[in-house]
Amino acid sequence: MSMSLRRSGGHGVRLGAAGLLTLAMLVGTGAAHADAAARALPAGCSGTAPVKCHYAVSPGNYDVTVSVGGGASDGQTEMWVEARRLMLPATKTAAGAVATYSFTVNVRQPEGQPTGQGGNGNPGLDIRFTGSNPQVSAVSVKPATQPMVAYLAGDSTVCDQLIAPYTGWGQMITSAVRPGAVVANYADSGESSGSFRSNSALFPALLSKVRANDAVFIQFGHNDKQTSASAFRSNLTSMITQVRAKGGVPVLVTPPVRRQFNGNRLTPTALHVNGVGVNLPAEMRSLGAAQNVPVIDLTTKSKTLVESLGPSASAQLFLRSSVDGVTDNTHFSQYGATQMGGLVLQSIREQRLPLAAYLR
Repeated sequence: MSMSLRRSGGHGVRLGAAGLLTLAMLVGTGAAHADAAARALPAGCSGTAPVKCHYAVSPGNYDVTVSVGGGASDGQTEMWVEARRLMLPATKTAAGAVATYSFTVNVRQPEGQPTGQGGNGNPGLDIRFTGSNPQVSAVSVKPATQPMVAYLAGDSTVCDQLIAPYTGWGQMITSAVRPGAVVANYADSGESSGSFRSNSALFPALLSKVRANDAVFIQFGHNDKQTSASAFRSNLTSMITQVRAKGGVPVLVTPPVRRQFNGNRLTPTALHVNGVGVNLPAEMRSLGAAQNVPVIDLTTKSKTLVESLGPSASAQLFLRSSVDGVTDNTHFSQYGATQMGGLVLQSIREQRLPLAAYLR
């Protein structure tokens, strides 16, 4: 089988079956690109995979509504905002079908870590639609009217990590929060309870924005390696007292475990018994009981998870050289951060904490 194509100059070119197959592939690829190009993107958006949208808004909280799908073929779309915050997990849409979702998004500058570690990001609101075939047909952005804010105070295991593969659990819980509430992540890499409390870009900046009934989730321990029990309790008590003075609701979160095994059990260091012998999670639990502050025992929950997987399988929760290009038994992969965030959300529901009413 062959086919003759004529060029503008009048010379014929003959294609065999293989040539026709190649031609068909090129035509099909071109049609796909043409379909993507022809599909009208919302104002402020460009590209195909990913679709990137930018809106020149000031720092604050915004209600964002998106419609995904609408393409000539089946779609598969994820939505991320700002510094790698997941808003919409991978979502499939049938050809021509459209699904609409709403969120409240916190916009800050710097948009990732408050001290600018890893970069400051871009002013305004950035949205990225990724996936195997991302499709977006509408985006609406408008100022939010006094949403309930869940502030996060913590370290690198919590923060909005700007650079992959590092991922904080605070980046992965955002997809579970319905409109009317928003996560504002002020966690910052390398911070102890003392350094976070005293740095003007961190706790003081967070505290200045707290309104009545806002929640403040406080997780420290990883970097309190030499902090005494009295100093640790004093730092946490100071934050608790100041949040309550603003009408906010403090919640203590014990730190997630490190992946450090002795046989099939985690070591005391993995469980945050620090260099001066202080059992930091135990101090947080005791302080919570004394101050009548809710405690999310992420140490115990993550211990159960990590030990159930064992020394080998638990590696997937953290960073692996073979997958991530780095081996790190403290910081999480995207999968691990998702699992840790799920444990936090589980506790929020179990204890009916302020954010629970806004979870999907």
